[in-house]
Amino acid sequence: MKIGFIGLGNMGAPMALNLAKAGHDVAGFDLANTPPDGVAAATSAAQAAQAADVVITMLPNGAILRSVAQEVIPAMSPGAVLLDCSTVDVAAARDVAEIAEAAGCLAADAPVSGGIGGAAAGTLTFMAGGSAAAFSKVSPLFDIMGQKAVHCGPSGNGQAAKICNNMILGVTMIGTCEAFALADKLGLDRQKMFDVVSTSSGYSWTMNAYCPAPGVGPQSPADNNYQPGFAAELMLKDLRLSQMAAEAADADTPMGEAATQLYETFVENEDGLGKDFSAMLPRFASRRRA
Repeated sequence: MKIGFIGLGNMGAPMALNLAKAGHDVAGFDLANTPPDGVAAATSAAQAAQAADVVITMLPNGAILRSVAQEVIPAMSPGAVLLDCSTVDVAAARDVAEIAEAAGCLAADAPVSGGIGGAAAGTLTFMAGGSAAAFSKVSPLFDIMGQKAVHCGPSGNGQAAKICNNMILGVTMIGTCEAFALADKLGLDRQKMFDVVSTSSGYSWTMNAYCPAPGVGPQSPADNNYQPGFAAELMLKDLRLSQMAAEAADADTPMGEAATQLYETFVENEDGLGKDFSAMLPRFASRRRA
């Protein structure tokens, strides 16, 4: 396929490179980053979109997505797919899909899970919203960039799945960190704590695969002084999106709201900015009960 790729940051660049390595004709554009070797450089987002079968975007937020969509959709050919892999609010995803479809194009929102390592290794998980026709057309690209893609329903449902998933992630990481901090104060060795919980009812991804305690469990950012695999400020962004969605849907999410407030304090008022979201553990370990 001929692919335009807009947004070549830490996630977008390796995704675009994997598509190019697989033999696709990829043209990339980013305001701040140059394309990786093997990806042609476009002079604008619109130029990257011209004559493309698929235009992929990987952007920071819904406002930027809307702006880029207004630039690229007029340059896209009828029947081409606008595939947004950003994590944005559900309303932005649905609005952009509506604009694309009115112009005779297909649209899919397909945020990802797997982080920078998954983007480089081509092992991302995509949760996709959009029509069956759009999903079918871009499915071969999902097979290159990731290990799994789930069609979650109409436009916006990919973002809905990502937001719900990451609300769970934020809540469970806080719970895992709180439990380790409590174990410390009770005199329970962290390795013993892991050995019990990782094979008991407290089993979770944040414990078993991404343990926030250094030297415990598989290698994780905790073993690298909490250098971010998934930054705390990105978790805060996703939790805020979850609360925007909850408010719009009139859904009661007290744990999601509490997690949002804790990460907001950690990132904006403490030292969490630029650290991995699992750095909540040293935060709790150093605190006393209020």
